[in-house]
Amino acid sequence: MVITSPGSVHFWLFYYSCIHLSQERLSEKVSKRIKFNYMFEKVSPYDLNDNVFKLIGKDWMLITAGTMDDFNMMTASWGHLGIMWNLPVAVCYIRPQRYTFGFANKYNDYTLSFFDESHRDILHFCGTKSGRDFNKLKETGLVPVETEAGNIYYEQASLVLECRKIYQDDMREDNFIRKEISDKNYPKKDFHRFFFGEIVNVFSRSIQPR
Repeated sequence: MVITSPGSVHFWLFYYSCIHLSQERLSEKVSKRIKFNYMFEKVSPYDLNDNVFKLIGKDWMLITAGTMDDFNMMTASWGHLGIMWNLPVAVCYIRPQRYTFGFANKYNDYTLSFFDESHRDILHFCGTKSGRDFNKLKETGLVPVETEAGNIYYEQASLVLECRKIYQDDMREDNFIRKEISDKNYPKKDFHRFFFGEIVNVFSRSIQPR
């Protein structure tokens, strides 16, 4: 016969509750990744046939950096896609006062998420409101999902570029050959920091969200 003290009973109850909670969280993560694989297909960046000028400049995108427990996103309409150092790269630009700036500096990866026109209101909100002041997920209905590497994209996206940072620098006033561009776009001298990211994965929607 084994006699168990009340203290040890409480310990084991707490232990098993923690195990159960961990299993629930793991199951949730696995289900999200299954959903990710189900709704999106992985394609090569060389197979993309979108008009980049329209995709970035007109349709806009969400830059997201961080993990499921610590991330933020912002809308951007400036950027580049192309080849550098013989790698497919995406370049995004973030001003230092943007909340996402800290996340982009802290983490090694970022994603660029593109949406169809029906989600224009999400992009408007994320481009005019700060994550310091608003819960953007709650306000917009964005549903975050993890890639296998733990980076964040959104269920509503139609195209996702997963990028690993390889170079970053700050734009400098003295380097502007056309000074009127600097004067017009940076009256507060808040020059962008730009991030070159190797495009390590491209995910294209295969099934439309409900």
